[in-house]
Amino acid sequence: MIYKNTDVQFEINSQIKRSISANIQFSTQDIDTAKLTFSLTKDGVPLPISKATHGKLFMRFADGSKFYVNTEVKDALEGVIFYVLTPDQVTHYGTVQAELYVNYNNGQSLSVHKFSFEIDRALVDQDIAPVAEYYVQDFESLKAVIQEMADDAEQILTELQAKFETLDNIETKEGAQEKADAAEAGAKAYTDEHAAKTNNPHKVTKSQVGLSNLDNVKQATKAEFDAHTADNVRHITADERTTWNKGQLFKITKDDGQPLVYVNATDDFHELLPRYKGFVHFSSNPNAINGPGGALRGFWSCNATGTYGQIIAFDNSNRTLRKSITNGVWSDWAAVITSADAVVTWQTPTLLNGWRQYDTEQKVRFSKNALGEVEILGSIKGGTLGFEVSAFQLPEGFRPLQPSHFIGVASSVGMGSAPQFHRTLVDTDGKVCVQYCSNTVNPNEFISFGFKFRTT
Repeated sequence: MIYKNTDVQFEINSQIKRSISANIQFSTQDIDTAKLTFSLTKDGVPLPISKATHGKLFMRFADGSKFYVNTEVKDALEGVIFYVLTPDQVTHYGTVQAELYVNYNNGQSLSVHKFSFEIDRALVDQDIAPVAEYYVQDFESLKAVIQEMADDAEQILTELQAKFETLDNIETKEGAQEKADAAEAGAKAYTDEHAAKTNNPHKVTKSQVGLSNLDNVKQATKAEFDAHTADNVRHITADERTTWNKGQLFKITKDDGQPLVYVNATDDFHELLPRYKGFVHFSSNPNAINGPGGALRGFWSCNATGTYGQIIAFDNSNRTLRKSITNGVWSDWAAVITSADAVVTWQTPTLLNGWRQYDTEQKVRFSKNALGEVEILGSIKGGTLGFEVSAFQLPEGFRPLQPSHFIGVASSVGMGSAPQFHRTLVDTDGKVCVQYCSNTVNPNEFISFGFKFRTT
């Protein structure tokens, strides 16, 4: 939403506070966009707004209209509340005198500050003439308005009573009654005599009453009319009408079941879908802006303001994709991993510099899963150790984000029963180098791998 926003800072204290001019000017054409925002502090810190706290705003407009309304919370922790003037309120142009209050459920109440602002009459509204209005949201204010109306009514009754007394002075009630009775009797006699005449005393023709405009066709008989009335196929019952009236009227597809919304190549997912509040079926062009790069068919669901929502969609490669908006911020597209995606393909590297497989049951091999993680398993022997000496090299797509070192189990042959270890480097160019082994007697007797890392 677009607003003419204001930010008025108020400190709640007992010091003398004269009404201030807030230096705010709205227009009679600021329809649903004139927004007053208040930041409240007490003792130098923001005043927290809880469910037991109610911001109230009283406004007296230049034409005498008065409104006492509830504000809304923008930021409860920072003590920020706001109120958007209604389309009716902005028609009351001129200087507006206002005062902000804070009420609590326990009966406590605080006067925050008096202030004023302006509503300018737009050129297009030069002919408007707003009517004074009174709107209240609490019982005491309503009570005062009703009392004022009662006082006005009592004054009117007093004036009417004085007029009736004047009439009594002109003629007595008995004399007026006798005249009325005589007039009624004369009128009844004339009416009865005239009604008894059957000779068309006014000479009315069929054209004058419109009979010449009627079609001379046969009307339904009573039996036919009764049969039509009893036809429950043509007519619905009260229960059927209730069921239909309670039915959900919001459409999520076209009448033929196809997607209700189509995102064209020139449309933006981020701009088009939030226009549809609720749950709808959509499809998209593969080149749509902010799309995943392929054609989609799926579902969009969001809140009433379009600031929170989810896309669940399917592409032609049978992938399931998600994208969401949270408080107006969009996420990236994410693929939903399936059981099929969890299946990996193991590959066997070409061993270099004298290294060979330790045995057939512990062959060195590597794979990459759907999360982009590379895993290396198995054991080798017999090769040359060294900082730049490769035991084997991983292909592109299977290399780490940065040089990574791993510790693994080495043979303890010749070193007694103490466990031995090796340090291995996996470099960004894919080289796998056994750099060091704690077994100084038989350093290449047995080198085992079992680790994972993320790819580029």
